[in-house]
Amino acid sequence: MPDDIRQFILQFTPVLAIMTGLVVIVGKWMAHLFTSPTHHVLERGTYRILGVDPAENMSWKRYGAALLLSNAAMMMLGYLILRLQRHLPGDPLERASQTPDLAFNTAASFITNTNWQSYSGEASLSNFSQMAVITFLMSVSAATGVAAAGGFTRGLSRMGSSGIGSYWVDFTRVLYRLLLPLCFIMAIVYVWQGIPQTLDADVIVTTLEGSRQRIILGPVASFETIKHIGTNGGGFFGVNAAHPFENPTPLTNTLHMLGMLLIPSALTCAFGSMIKRPPQGWFFFGAFLAMFLGFLTLIYSAERAGNPLLAPLGVDQNPGAWQGGGNMEGKELRFGVIQSSLFAAVTTAATTGSVDSMHASYTPLGGLALLGQMMLNNVFGGDGVGLINLVAYAILTVFLAGMMIGRTPEFLGRKVEAREMKYVMLAVLAHPFSILGFTAIACLAPSSADSLANMGPHGFSEILYAYVSGTANNGSAFAGLGADTPFFNTTIGLSMLIGRYFTLLPMIAVAGVMASKKNAPESPGTLATATPLFTALLISVILLSGGLTFLPALALGPIVEHLLMLAGRPF
Repeated sequence: MPDDIRQFILQFTPVLAIMTGLVVIVGKWMAHLFTSPTHHVLERGTYRILGVDPAENMSWKRYGAALLLSNAAMMMLGYLILRLQRHLPGDPLERASQTPDLAFNTAASFITNTNWQSYSGEASLSNFSQMAVITFLMSVSAATGVAAAGGFTRGLSRMGSSGIGSYWVDFTRVLYRLLLPLCFIMAIVYVWQGIPQTLDADVIVTTLEGSRQRIILGPVASFETIKHIGTNGGGFFGVNAAHPFENPTPLTNTLHMLGMLLIPSALTCAFGSMIKRPPQGWFFFGAFLAMFLGFLTLIYSAERAGNPLLAPLGVDQNPGAWQGGGNMEGKELRFGVIQSSLFAAVTTAATTGSVDSMHASYTPLGGLALLGQMMLNNVFGGDGVGLINLVAYAILTVFLAGMMIGRTPEFLGRKVEAREMKYVMLAVLAHPFSILGFTAIACLAPSSADSLANMGPHGFSEILYAYVSGTANNGSAFAGLGADTPFFNTTIGLSMLIGRYFTLLPMIAVAGVMASKKNAPESPGTLATATPLFTALLISVILLSGGLTFLPALALGPIVEHLLMLAGRPF
């Protein structure tokens, strides 16, 4: 086995092993969080302030309305602060307010757990805006997703019930019992590793050459914790997790990745515990892991091989590689191909958007794998929504299997009928509708060419990646696209809202409908869903549906770019 492949295995295996161990610990804690009958003092005080009854058993309609309206109010608050930033005190650098379209894009981005940034953080936002808008919205958007997963799972665990629990209880508990404790502990570790945490806006230093330089500072460590644990993404600094203040050591790089995978993976264990079918949770975890390993292998193999057009230049070759050392364009030397590939796979699988390398500089197949994970949108996925998306495909899988054998499909002891399948299909189809629809509009818009740094298939990939990232609520970018224009700020902002709420709310409806059903006793024709066979069938349905939907778009971008590269035709 070549040394670089051995190093790759040695570096990613501990990350996956630690993640798997944490699945049990955090998963059981989340299951307890969603099922405990007691309320802490701080939680009871919050309920009184909000004026809500923690004992209310909300219908799925009321649960969804509470989620949607509270998110809309918080998005509006963030928008107003960004528009008024210049007039607010506390910023000695007097940074300007954001324009209406940029403020809409930013507020939509962070309330939807996307964290797409059409601006450079340190140059555009004051420390007050970073905390009152960005960090605040990152916290509540993550809490919204996990709370929705709790209510959704509770609905699937009930039979003959008129409700799925209280959204306000789920939201408050996730915030107080899960996110804040985890972020507090992680922030201390980050400060220990050298990530700044201060309210000072900047510091003036004298360089080795004797000149004076202004270095931007701020509450970076607290930002980084919720950024990764909340699967948010974004960056306090423009270059994101490649910046030494955001990611100074190998330990912080590893903790970033574990933070991104922590809650999405642990929710599978929580799901199994709450529905009282632990094996079901583990088989869902296995589906996540199998898809992730496949995409990770594709990314690393493509980046390890590099670009064959550089081979004639006399670059030293690795065995089996075109480019000595692999494709290092756009990557930090301190991370290299292995850590960069792993980080890129994690951030697009968990739809986080944090980056420690430039995704636009990946090889065509490497970029295709990054796009593919976001297009499928359930390779771990974001906090809460990844599990919900996987269950949507699980219901679709049992429906297809039931139709093939001529019987009414069943899932978790309930019959799957027309009403819930309409909701499932709305959630499944909203994702490609947003991506492909907005991509087509952008390609036809005359102003789009002015925003592209590259033409040809890579330019198309830049546009496609923007709407895939926005709709999947990821937030990373093929940074060759200059997206800070009224057109892109508005359309990408709309894609974020569609990708978040038109997939989340229909599945909450599914949970409510399933909760009202009575138990359907298992029979010899019942398809068991906690088996390796069903897991393989589930993965096949996900890959086939994603492939049939997005293959034409991929053929116009990374696939034709790869073929041109093999043919020796740069562009």
